[in-house]
Amino acid sequence: MPSVRSVSPAVPPRPRRRLRTRPVLVALALGGVMCCLLAGWGAYRLWNGAPYPEVDPHVVATRLGAEAERVENDLALPVGPRSPSDRMETGACYYRGLRAFAHIDRARLDVHTFSVERETTGIAEDTARTAQERVRSRLSQQGWKLISQNVSDRGFRYENQDTGDQVHVDWYKYTGTLAFRIYAPCGKVADGYPL
Repeated sequence: MPSVRSVSPAVPPRPRRRLRTRPVLVALALGGVMCCLLAGWGAYRLWNGAPYPEVDPHVVATRLGAEAERVENDLALPVGPRSPSDRMETGACYYRGLRAFAHIDRARLDVHTFSVERETTGIAEDTARTAQERVRSRLSQQGWKLISQNVSDRGFRYENQDTGDQVHVDWYKYTGTLAFRIYAPCGKVADGYPL
C-alpha cells in the first residue's frame, strides 16, 4: 500500500513591508530648507543688527515741538536772553551688528536722530530749581522714566517708554544758563526725504 503523505496547505509567504520613504524624504527636505532659511535670516541679522524703526520727520518734528512747548510752559521762566533755536536738528546714527565694524565712524545716510534745544541765560539757582521741579513733576505724572540725574550742576533726563523720546534739562551755575533739549532716537527716513 502506497503511503499517503499528508499534505499541508501551502502557506502564502508574508507580504514584505514597503518602506514609506517618500514622506520621510519630503519631511527631511522641508526641514533642510527651513534650516537654510533660518540660518540665512540669522546671518543677515548678525551682520546688520536690529533694524531701525521707520519714521516720518514731519511727525517727529511736530511731536518734539509740542513737548518743547510743554516744557517751556512748565519752566515758566522770566523773560531773559534766549537762544533762538526752534529748528529741529538732526544727528548721526551708525550701522548696527557686525556691519558696524566694517563701517567704523561712518554714519548712515538714511537714519537720523532728531532734537529741539532751547536755553535761557541769567537764571538764578532758586528760580532754576523751582522751574525744574515743575518739569520733573509733570513728566513723572505722565509716566516718563527718570534715566539719569546730576548730569550738569543740576540736571536730569527723562525718557518716554512708548516713543523713546527724551527730555534733558540742565542748569549751569557759572553762567546761570537753563537749557533743555527734547530728543528722539534714531529712525530710518524714507529715501529722498529732504532734511
